[in-house]
Amino acid sequence: MTYDWLAALIYVGVLAGLTILGKKLVFSIPVMQEMRVENRTADKVKMSRDSFRAGMKASEKAGLYTNLVFFVTVLPFSISLDSRPLWQHLVQIVAVLAIFDFMYYWTHRSLFHGDLLRKVHALHHQARKPTWADSLYVHPLETVIGLCLFLFSIPIVAWISGGPLHAVSTAIATLIFTQLNTINHTFTRLPKDSWFFRTVDYITGVHHAHHIDMNHGNYATLTMFYDKLFGTFEAPANREVA
Repeated sequence: MTYDWLAALIYVGVLAGLTILGKKLVFSIPVMQEMRVENRTADKVKMSRDSFRAGMKASEKAGLYTNLVFFVTVLPFSISLDSRPLWQHLVQIVAVLAIFDFMYYWTHRSLFHGDLLRKVHALHHQARKPTWADSLYVHPLETVIGLCLFLFSIPIVAWISGGPLHAVSTAIATLIFTQLNTINHTFTRLPKDSWFFRTVDYITGVHHAHHIDMNHGNYATLTMFYDKLFGTFEAPANREVA
């Protein structure tokens, strides 16, 4: 095992760069910018509550500390900059996301919607009609658990594959994880004339259905594959206003 600090730094740089570039591209689309404004308008009302702001701050702090500990202690052992064919990059990205979503599905279904951590998860489920800010309004314990499930999917895939993953592949997987977990809480009402718009509306719709109350399905967070596989899929819920 090699502690590759340079690969870890490249991972952070690629992740930050792709995140900034992606936001610039997405919000250069007028209708996406309109949805951004509509979410921010709804979020201002929520952010006016001291309890909501405190909850977001506690969640963000828990996420920051979890990421820092993982970045220093685990990530440099799990990634490298060794060259590899393109197909391996693709396989690594899919494997990390698929293993995470499987673990999160069962954690979400059995713990957060079961007896053990239902009250912890109920804080997040106060959002019956989620908008962007609700992706950050999560109990700190839930933040740590959910983040660890994703982060440790990286060394799990590295162990299964017999060697470290590529820093860029891992950064792309992390980008998909972070953005989908934000997008699925965002309110959207987009035109149906584009596959991109229809896909975004579908992503937000299936998670909106989950937030109607704590007795609904759609427990996975990246795709609905496991919900369809295990019989907990529910059709997207459509909304007219944020």
